[in-house]
Amino acid sequence: MSDLFDEYPMLMFGLEALLALFLLIFIVVWTASGRKKRDPHDRRQE
Repeated sequence: MSDLFDEYPMLMFGLEALLALFLLIFIVVWTASGRKKRDPHDRRQE
């Protein structure tokens, strides 16, 4: 595994970017699904 990172040093940055993208998508989907569960009559007047 160490030889792979020595041969392709940018691979670590690519993996980190993919992890950050997955985390961002997970957080957005998780928070968006929480909004759908609220009762529509329970909204506050804006």
